[in-house]
Amino acid sequence: QVQLVESGGGLVQPGGSLRLSCAASGSIDSSTIMGWYRQTPGKERELVATITSGGSANYADSVKGRFTISRDNAKKTVYLQMDSLKSEDTAVYLCNVDNVHTPYGLYHYWGQGTQVTVSS
Repeated sequence: QVQLVESGGGLVQPGGSLRLSCAASGSIDSSTIMGWYRQTPGKERELVATITSGGSANYADSVKGRFTISRDNAKKTVYLQMDSLKSEDTAVYLCNVDNVHTPYGLYHYWGQGTQVTVSS
């Protein structure tokens, strides 16, 4: 079983910055992929960024150049540094871990989400 604790959400002005954290407990190893998704009412959940334990990152086109994902393997924590925030970045941001080894095979887990609101 994996538990995810997210923090760092809040209200920020357009052009501002915010840093999200997601601390995991449980079976996180070198094969586990950690990342962030976001969800807005009326829209499909979309991938924001993912990162492997080796540091290989994948970003949505909409956030490339503005967001940076990083990972501290020792702390089992993934971060999302969000710069140059826009109003369209407003969403519930969800932490995700994938490729988690369990007795039943590979599985994924979701955090509860943290609200990010970009507004003047």
